[in-house]
Amino acid sequence: MKKTLAMAAGRPIPLGPTQTAEGINFALFSRNADSVILVLDIKKGKKQEQLEIPFDNQINKTGDIWHILLTGLEPPFYYGYRIAGPYDRNKSGHAYDDSLILLDPYAQELRSGYWGDNWQGLGKQPCCRVQGPGYDWNGDRPLNIKLKDSIIYEMHVRGFTNHTSAGVTAPGTFKGVTEKIDYLKELGITAVELMPVTEFNENESIFVDPDTGEPLKNYWGYSPLSFFAPKSAYCSEPSNPINEFRDMVKALHKEGIEVILDIVYNHTAEGDYDGATTSFRGIDNTIYYLLDPWTRTYLNFSGCGNTCNCNHPIVRKLIIDALRWWVVEMHVDGFRFDLASILGRDASGTVLTNPPMVELIAEDPVLAKTKIIAEAWDAAGLYQVGSFSTHHRWAEWNGKFRDDVRSFMCSHPGMVSALATRIAGSSDLYQHNNRYPYNSINFITSHDGFTLADLVSYNEKHNRKNGEDNRDGDNHNMSWNSGAEGPTTDTNILKLRSRRCKTMLTILMLSQGVPMLVAGDEFGRSQGGNNNAWCQDNETSWVDWNLLKHNTTLFRFVKGLIHLRKTHHIFRRDTFFMAQNSSEPSHQQEISWHGPTPDQPDWSHESRCLSFMLNGSLLEEQDDDFYVMLNAQVDQAATFSIPSPPRRSEQRIWKKIIDTGLTGPHDYRTLTAAPVVKNKTKVPVHNMGCIVLQSSPIS
Repeated sequence: MKKTLAMAAGRPIPLGPTQTAEGINFALFSRNADSVILVLDIKKGKKQEQLEIPFDNQINKTGDIWHILLTGLEPPFYYGYRIAGPYDRNKSGHAYDDSLILLDPYAQELRSGYWGDNWQGLGKQPCCRVQGPGYDWNGDRPLNIKLKDSIIYEMHVRGFTNHTSAGVTAPGTFKGVTEKIDYLKELGITAVELMPVTEFNENESIFVDPDTGEPLKNYWGYSPLSFFAPKSAYCSEPSNPINEFRDMVKALHKEGIEVILDIVYNHTAEGDYDGATTSFRGIDNTIYYLLDPWTRTYLNFSGCGNTCNCNHPIVRKLIIDALRWWVVEMHVDGFRFDLASILGRDASGTVLTNPPMVELIAEDPVLAKTKIIAEAWDAAGLYQVGSFSTHHRWAEWNGKFRDDVRSFMCSHPGMVSALATRIAGSSDLYQHNNRYPYNSINFITSHDGFTLADLVSYNEKHNRKNGEDNRDGDNHNMSWNSGAEGPTTDTNILKLRSRRCKTMLTILMLSQGVPMLVAGDEFGRSQGGNNNAWCQDNETSWVDWNLLKHNTTLFRFVKGLIHLRKTHHIFRRDTFFMAQNSSEPSHQQEISWHGPTPDQPDWSHESRCLSFMLNGSLLEEQDDDFYVMLNAQVDQAATFSIPSPPRRSEQRIWKKIIDTGLTGPHDYRTLTAAPVVKNKTKVPVHNMGCIVLQSSPIS
């Protein structure tokens, strides 16, 4: 029996479409609109029919919220809004255009399709989709892994499995990620950090391949059409993106892996006035975006044409509502906030001392157990690493860790002291205001910039294929090609590159803080020197799983490092090391610094060598001791003298578990298989190499 469509006043809250016992309630904020029309695309028999339902200003409006209740409307269906109002963008900043059908900012699904499908329907037809409710989580709950125990693995959903070598049935999708869970478990990471998974238009790039003339894609997706809707093109079946995303989360949780989303709240896909109006600009431009008070042009702190007005109460509410939805309805475990410093700017772009948006996220009770990670800078030069927030919940991508490790491993002078600070948890950045080592997300590479293999293979970026004549991408990479630019057959250069990669990975995994690894770095993925592959939807960016077969020893090494970190809490402290007393013997210190000679660290400008000892006997829950030796000299080994392990009730010896100068399987060994290193002997450490000793009771 068909139901008759009927209308009632509806309710102003919650915003967005809400399925209730009475029907479906629609609520939309627009302060400056003159009129609002709900546009429906519904199925009648075998045909789609479009209906337009105007809101009555007296009945269907409460304050600045337009609302209506429809009964007899059965999901699934599509909807959007026509909104009329002033268009005077040079004076008032308003940009209403009722010829367009706009997206609801609270829409949880959009009309999309498979990757590469044309988005021509935007603005011309209702593109917001309402599905029927219901999903069986089978008891799934957040894992609540402590941040200090996390090992984060950054990946692009499409790129992770779209290469033909991935060997999955649903390449480039959430399901494809699910098919690789056994691999993720074997590697040992605790969380995947997914590059943007909300809807974006991959076809929006204006650039073309300079060789073929083929249009390039917006592959990365840092250009959101929605803060809610999962990307349909990342689904094996685009008609049900919410549940396919949930299936992935549930499967990852079942195997002990958390899901962190890389989210973009600093700008939207609408860009500046030359961009397409799809939602926010046509709903209330002066509310959602930062505008110059005189010219009413967009303030562009994002580098993408517009900047969201994040500290306006309406925008704050939208962001909090979106975060809560992802946590409550999608079971997401955490968020990484792209260009998060924009969250701290007011309506004029001024940097706030205590930004309401930043505090609101940290204090929201629904998000209390959720990991929150800031990319603590923006495109306008604001750099807040170490000072983004005083709230202990905010972790940060530690760009200084990346830069200092890279510089040390390029043998730059004056880097030994800085490296020691990063290894010890970056107390210079995070010890104030009662913050912790795990507020530092340590990384050497990310999606932005070179892969680890390219970091040791290229001096210069090679971005010509991006269509901007190599002008795009960072010029300050702190990379060194190890003796030849790009691919080479020189065995000595290849050995040096391998050694440098393994040494940097060792520093990453044994430093205090939270390590982040980029998908494919564990087996030598290269982008051919492209350090800004945002538009490369091809083998440049896709993970080539053939490399796993060719570089099994590197994979084994990384897997061993992760296991070592997970099994020894001495690398995962939740407090900073106690301040050292220079008169105190090194064996009585939690961490002690040395050079090639014990108790004689060389902090000079010309020094390239550092060693340190971690004393496990001083921990409340005792652990083994570790002695780590690093040599960043370009072309010569360094000889280190070995001190005795810290004193304990039982006598201990050193065993060499890591030597990045050796080839696998001798570069990483378990404690039982590791060779003994006698006290007070001298050990050569290869150039650009690292040796790690672990104490063991004498059996």
